[in-house]
Amino acid sequence: MSAADWFALLNHELLLFEAVFFLIGALDELLVDLAYCWFRLTGRAKGKRVAERELASEPLRGLCAVFIPAWREDRVIGDTIRQALDIWRDEKLRLYVGCYRCNKATISVTMNAAAGDSRLRIVVHDLQGPTCKADCLNRLYRALWLDEQRYGRRVRMVVLQDAEDMVDPAALHLLDRGMEEAEFIQLPVLALPHPESPWISGHYSDEFAESHGKTMVVRQAMGAAIPGAGVGCAIDRVMIERLDRVRGGDGPFAAGALTEDYELGQLVPALGGETRCLRARTEQGRVIARRASFPAQLSAAVRQMTRWVHGIALQGWDRLGWSGGIADLWKQLRDRPWTVRRAFAGRCLCVDRRQFGAVAIGITWNCYSDDNFSCSRDPALGELRLAFMARGVARRVHRA
Repeated sequence: MSAADWFALLNHELLLFEAVFFLIGALDELLVDLAYCWFRLTGRAKGKRVAERELASEPLRGLCAVFIPAWREDRVIGDTIRQALDIWRDEKLRLYVGCYRCNKATISVTMNAAAGDSRLRIVVHDLQGPTCKADCLNRLYRALWLDEQRYGRRVRMVVLQDAEDMVDPAALHLLDRGMEEAEFIQLPVLALPHPESPWISGHYSDEFAESHGKTMVVRQAMGAAIPGAGVGCAIDRVMIERLDRVRGGDGPFAAGALTEDYELGQLVPALGGETRCLRARTEQGRVIARRASFPAQLSAAVRQMTRWVHGIALQGWDRLGWSGGIADLWKQLRDRPWTVRRAFAGRCLCVDRRQFGAVAIGITWNCYSDDNFSCSRDPALGELRLAFMARGVARRVHRA
């Protein structure tokens, strides 16, 4: 065989191998779709309906601390603080904003936004910054612990919030009610569309709508652990202390992890706690969720997605291992093959980007020339191509 024949053979084998991985992923998505439909038909995936006025009139069952880490967030943190303090008027609310001593602009805006409201606590990190989000959250936890010792009052739950996210009026009381059932509660996250970036922001909107509107529902119905999203989630105070002890007193949040929120949702069940994805609508039909802003630029989106994939697929595998029941193992298997599939996809792209892309997205029929190793000469690739086409059509119909 000549060098060209060896190259064509390598191209074909890698393409077939990657196509099998894509087929397994397509079957997995089909099973999730079928499970979701079954749970909806049997009532196990039915969301709650709550009376918003009645919910808002309920006093919080205990003190609630909201953690907001902020590094160079002077353009958005002021609006976030004012909105949270204005909408959540309960006296048992405590807002902890973590700033860095070198970031004077964020500190100044945060102080102005407080407008004398004693419920706001500005915590200045002793490091110059920036550090990771988990490190800032651990600094906020230490400040909370000192306040509890100083005033002799212990909070009931800790809520995580990002500096740029808008809060839902009913979210705080819904989380407070949910603490009666579990030690970790995750509200749905809705990615806000960006008018100047429909492709990138639309990708986030689609992904979060499917993940928090369907996949989370299936995970909960099957009894698997609910991963944290880093925002719109609440943790029981006793569980927070337990996590801190497990980490040797260095703080409850994993400063060495790229996705400390994902790891948080996995550790709570391991320590004897319950996790819940709490889906509810108001009587008017509004989803009670955390409405979040995500990157609108391609470079920022690539950095964020890379951090998520690295943190969940690689670090999650290394730090958490494989544990739990069948449902948890299935969930971990869904989360972690991302890296393997992308690694082989990259190798196929290096061999022949044109052929790999055409087969992977499943929209071609006979676009290969006769002098190349064509799909029409291999029945297996031809059948896989048809499967990809069917999968693509099914996904478009499902998302529509």
